[in-house]
Amino acid sequence: MIKVIKKGLETSVQDYPGRIGTLNQGFPPSGPMDSWSFRLANVLVQNDPGAPALECQFMGPSLKFENNAIIAITGANMDPKIDGKPIPLWESIKVEKDQILEMSFATIGARSYIAFSGGIDSKPWLGSRSTFHKAGVGGMDGKAIQDGQEIKINKSKSEIGRKIKNEFIPKFSKDKTWEVEVVKGPNDDWIDDNGHKMFLNTNWKLQSKSDRTGYRLEGPNWTFTEKATNKGLEHGSEPSNIIDQGYPIGAINIAGQTPIILVNDGPSMGGFIVPYTVPSAAFWKLGQAKPGDILKFKEIPLEKAQEMRLEQTLICSEKSIAKSDQNFLNENKKSNINVDKIKIVDFDKINRDKKIREKIIENKGIKDIKVKYF
Repeated sequence: MIKVIKKGLETSVQDYPGRIGTLNQGFPPSGPMDSWSFRLANVLVQNDPGAPALECQFMGPSLKFENNAIIAITGANMDPKIDGKPIPLWESIKVEKDQILEMSFATIGARSYIAFSGGIDSKPWLGSRSTFHKAGVGGMDGKAIQDGQEIKINKSKSEIGRKIKNEFIPKFSKDKTWEVEVVKGPNDDWIDDNGHKMFLNTNWKLQSKSDRTGYRLEGPNWTFTEKATNKGLEHGSEPSNIIDQGYPIGAINIAGQTPIILVNDGPSMGGFIVPYTVPSAAFWKLGQAKPGDILKFKEIPLEKAQEMRLEQTLICSEKSIAKSDQNFLNENKKSNINVDKIKIVDFDKINRDKKIREKIIENKGIKDIKVKYF
């Protein structure tokens, strides 16, 4: 059991991939904004990569542990400390009973993830434990964690000293500029050539009026094709209006002249065009961007987006674990438990005896050698 001393700015239970197959009922998938860091946190403590864990937004919580536990913290650096002593990110560590984990404001990145060996024991809703704040479902009573709450943790089954190899840790922006991959469509033919060039060559500023529903961007005006400006009344009066359609997760829809990226808790449909979509493998960058940061978009083909997703899934596995000295000793200790008796063979003595026999045969002849049968 873990007691919440300070809740942080917005700390919630999420799982991966979230609430799948419920968009037709009006419920988005939710889940972690940075699923790369989230899954690696779970891998570190030997959980399933999608097991429920905590997502901490901008400022982390303070938690008191009422039992020993193995945890891992990944994602943004919120200067985590145990009883006032700094602890490393991207590594599994042990927390003793009655110790307190404290986290501060994010310095690099925006969201941290805390995974507990065994996972968080919370009640699933529509097949997921992810918190959907605006509907008040999932997680802990449908909300971010609150001061004084107790979080139930399943029994620990991991070991300390597990680390993520450097090459598999996502590279966070240090200059507040993020290059985000996008795929064209589904309504790219509503934007003219100048509009596409403008979008891909603009430094878009992430507005403060952004949350897990949508990321509002600030930049120049769009230009449209004849299809958008000369259309039936059923499509609406603005060039960016269209008959209500389904939105993909990651859709960049144009509300008048404002692009809004629909993220984890975004709506499933609406009446704005979507000229570009952010693929799932690039979502982690959105999750780690802060208001005021700059987003620069890079167009990639659909096949590349699929390759990125596959590569990221492979990374979020045991492949990413660097074996520490403790891991090596533990593995060797385990491998010796069931070993049978070992027979030691002196090959030098065997070779010497062979030469002696060959010398006797040479001197006496094979007929004079007495053979004993056993």
